[in-house]
Amino acid sequence: MIVQLTGTLVEVTPSRVVMDVGGVGYELGVSSTTAAALPHVGEAGVTVLARMIVREDAMELYGFATREERALFDQLRAISGVGPKLALSVLSTFSPATLAQVVIAQDAARMAQVPGVGRKKASRLLVELSDVFSKNAELRGLVGLSEPDAALPLAAAPSAGVKAEATEALLSMGFTSQEAELALEGHAEAGASTIEQVLAYALRRLGSGR
Repeated sequence: MIVQLTGTLVEVTPSRVVMDVGGVGYELGVSSTTAAALPHVGEAGVTVLARMIVREDAMELYGFATREERALFDQLRAISGVGPKLALSVLSTFSPATLAQVVIAQDAARMAQVPGVGRKKASRLLVELSDVFSKNAELRGLVGLSEPDAALPLAAAPSAGVKAEATEALLSMGFTSQEAELALEGHAEAGASTIEQVLAYALRRLGSGR
């Protein structure tokens, strides 16, 4: 598994870079944030953090200027329906610190500004990333959290019960009442008791088509 490359920059664009490492050229997909942070073409001794994704028909490399950006790339890809290109689109729109602020504010309108992310997917990403920022040790510092079990605030809902709050949240994301009801089935048995856990449970079911 390739996790880091050090070599000479041969080409840099807002979405890809080419590096010469010991006479071998490596092409890496990058965010525009990483591309802007790299030195000029021709610079030697440049180190880029990497993530390799192996598919049936290809092996793809992605590069990152910081550990935080690579960690966020991994977390974004772990969300159902988010592939490498969409993950890079998010990271091209927001720096890791700015993305943390968007998640804290649960700002769906701002998240929806990411190319390829509609309002429904924006709300879903915010819920999924709220859990990530609160529990991932590498990312907690970006949002000023010190305890791993600290939770980021979700937008308050006026309904009394957790299930009612989750239903209202799902409806506000654009899901139908039937989709919400089916997605919430079995949440108690799965151990989801807080609004954050119930929403994450429902969104996983919706994402997997169950």
